[in-house]
Amino acid sequence: MKRDYLPYLKEVRYHLHEELLPYWKVRGIDDQFGGFLTFFDRDGKPTGETTKNLLAHARLIYTCSAISRAGYDRDGTFLKKARSGIDFLVNHFWDKSHEGWYWMLERDGTPIDRKKIIYGHSFVIYGLSEFFMASGDVESLKLAEKTFNLIQMYAADNLYGGYYEFFEEDWQHCQPGIYGGDRKSLDVHMHLMEALTNLYEASRSNLVSRRAIELINLIQNKMLHPEYGTGIAQFAADFTPKRAIIFKNVWGSDRPPEDPEGRPLDNTSYGHNVELAWLLNHSIETLGLSKTNYVDTIRKLYEHFVTYGIDWECGGVYCEGPHKGEAREKNKEFWQQAEGLVGMLDATAMFDDDKYWLAYCNVHRFVFDYVINHNVGEWFPLFNEKNELLWDYMGSAWKINYHTVRSMLECERRLTELSEGNHKLGTN
Repeated sequence: MKRDYLPYLKEVRYHLHEELLPYWKVRGIDDQFGGFLTFFDRDGKPTGETTKNLLAHARLIYTCSAISRAGYDRDGTFLKKARSGIDFLVNHFWDKSHEGWYWMLERDGTPIDRKKIIYGHSFVIYGLSEFFMASGDVESLKLAEKTFNLIQMYAADNLYGGYYEFFEEDWQHCQPGIYGGDRKSLDVHMHLMEALTNLYEASRSNLVSRRAIELINLIQNKMLHPEYGTGIAQFAADFTPKRAIIFKNVWGSDRPPEDPEGRPLDNTSYGHNVELAWLLNHSIETLGLSKTNYVDTIRKLYEHFVTYGIDWECGGVYCEGPHKGEAREKNKEFWQQAEGLVGMLDATAMFDDDKYWLAYCNVHRFVFDYVINHNVGEWFPLFNEKNELLWDYMGSAWKINYHTVRSMLECERRLTELSEGNHKLGTN
């Protein structure tokens, strides 16, 4: 089929430069105490909620730095925002007694939750390494490397591999169950892979490269379904699959679980699968690995996403479903759409198969017709399977601009390459 990339590129460029970046250019900074405020209503106005969590804070540092690194920060506004975020990070999130980063603060920087959660630490590495590559600030790179060393010291599991994820203030393991002390997750290990890839790009450290490759192989060999190649959400320490529960301190804890025993064991996330596929492809390229050993892994993730994750009738990406079979949770969250867009362009370039381009067109249309709040500039967070809006805020403790801005930056670049014929087709 003939693919016309230009109309889609035009829409992406307009949204990125005339809606999304202008929205964030004038929002986020806490002028009174420093750092970031992240709670905004459907009109983009502050809600009055002011708590600050490490994950959102580090992701904002990353995104502001990525905007600058992409060349879209002519007056330096976004780099200044990132710098302000780093200053608040160092002055308030850093634990001077035990080292590492607190999880949650009051607006003025008073700690609310002093736990050390690796999910947040991974994004500190991601954000600080991106800031270094955008600004050349060596101290930010040193701090990213210091955070990497802390994770190796306190969180690495030298018996079974991978990393434990939940720790108390003094780096003792948290209690099991909803406090996460006995679990390992695909989500956190995927984002550690992402962060260490970025840190390697910034530092060219051989140790960081080795740890990133270990993560890639661990994910491929222990965290994907042995038959279907799809992601398994949670594990015991020895990587025995466990029913996925909602942890008390992290994203998802703002909604009550439908089943206190956790999600069914036969369950996978379409959003995480497609995000893992394109991040894995990026890591392989950045680390200089041959794709031969990973192409089947990437292909299976994309195949499953296209077969079961797309709503081919109403448009968009479903949340979750079994490793084989129709979707079980058919709500559509903003971040699955954002990652689906990038992944389908990645698959189009990598495998040159029309079904991936058709899937991109499907998700693109859903995002631009339903998800984007064009009057304001950001994305609505959640829809049901009939494309009816369920949640309407623009920002929360967990939803900021990491998925939305990164998606549009990646899509603009990839659509440009595809339209100009400069993409790298093939898998060698």
